[in-house]
Amino acid sequence: MLLRHTSEEIKERTSLTINPAKTCQPVGAMYAALGVHGCLPHSHGSQGCCSYHRSALTRHYKEPIMAATSSFTEGSSVFGGQSNLLQAIENIFTIYEPDVIAVHSTCLSETIGDDLTQIIEKARDGGKIPEGKYVIHCNTPSYVGSHVTGYANMVTGIVNGFSKATGTKNDKVNLISGWVEPSDMKEVKRIANLMGAKFTLFPDTSDVVDTPQTGSYEMYPKGGTKVPDLIATGDSKATLAFGKWATEDAAIKLENKCKVPYEVTELPIGVRATDRFIMQLSKLAEVSIPDAITTERGKLVDMITDMQQYLHGKRVALWGDPDQLIPLVEFLLDMNMKPVYIVSGTPGKKMHQKLEDMLLPIVPEAKFQNGQGADMYLLHQWIKNEGVDLLIGNTYGKYISRDENTPFLRMGFPILDRVGHSYFPTLGYMGGIRILEKILDLFMDKQDLEASESEFELVM
Repeated sequence: MLLRHTSEEIKERTSLTINPAKTCQPVGAMYAALGVHGCLPHSHGSQGCCSYHRSALTRHYKEPIMAATSSFTEGSSVFGGQSNLLQAIENIFTIYEPDVIAVHSTCLSETIGDDLTQIIEKARDGGKIPEGKYVIHCNTPSYVGSHVTGYANMVTGIVNGFSKATGTKNDKVNLISGWVEPSDMKEVKRIANLMGAKFTLFPDTSDVVDTPQTGSYEMYPKGGTKVPDLIATGDSKATLAFGKWATEDAAIKLENKCKVPYEVTELPIGVRATDRFIMQLSKLAEVSIPDAITTERGKLVDMITDMQQYLHGKRVALWGDPDQLIPLVEFLLDMNMKPVYIVSGTPGKKMHQKLEDMLLPIVPEAKFQNGQGADMYLLHQWIKNEGVDLLIGNTYGKYISRDENTPFLRMGFPILDRVGHSYFPTLGYMGGIRILEKILDLFMDKQDLEASESEFELVM
């Protein structure tokens, strides 16, 4: 494998990225669009682009991902894709009958300079968008940002395309979800319902990319946030956005457009991040925190306390999305573990500052980088210089795990070689218990595998 040729000597690279810790914007936009009920994502570019975006999601969720494409040819690549998109909108509504088409751009259409707002307005004026149907859009040039950026742009496009203020508040709280699994979106809804909160969660990919096998195919599953609920988000009394990189822009847009005040918090991963999420939801929804949730918190804290001897001082390397990495690092610190190496392909100075403030006072030897040059090659070089006890990240870390004989917990996107992530949450206190269980399983499996006959213990 190429990773076996990773050198220990680290040299500064100004323009070369090797095995980036990210994928492209349109993948994120397509996933966010699937969180709207009856929505067909549309890739404004070539068929090859759309095929990649669909396959990336299909391989992760093990579900058929439906999307349309403008099918650029050489001519549209030179002269623009307006006619392709106009024809596509008409064909899609006629043949596939979605409630919503969510258009995102690609490198090709962005380089040409296609004006999606103008093209969609022309489609509307030309009668290509039927009454009661919607076309929303966002710009997602793949040569900047990451899949998280694309997700954020489409969530903002959802607000721009649907949210309206009538002047009469509906007593609901908007929950804007960062990029998480459908199982995590279900967990957030379970927590909010336990608290008695009135809410609208969007996007909501639960019951869309985790559907049961029924023997018949549904192009538009029952899940996803419904259009009337999205429109009514403009009348909500507040917004709680969780996952800053993926949701803050949408929350700001909603406040500017409809005067809905907002708060942004981290993904509720681990003890303290979940504490903050629940306290903020309690305040904004004006509801109390039930004993059932307090009990769940106690179980997680108890499990951490019981298993402390297996966690203390363990060195961890992580990679993935800032929204997931920041609360996960905090959770590891709470368990007295040492997150020593962290990389993310998603750019933004705020991640570096956040990790610096949170991590360096406790783990001064920690190294972290995001954006340009923050790739899997650099992470592997750090590990080669001084090893770790655990790897946490997406499937692409399996090569490092194999080469360095290091336990590996799969989290994030994409996970291509395992199943279960779509069905078991990692958010909330119960999600924290699952993360901890999987970490402990990995440590104990390795301990059992390497133990001598005299040290092969039955009881943990």
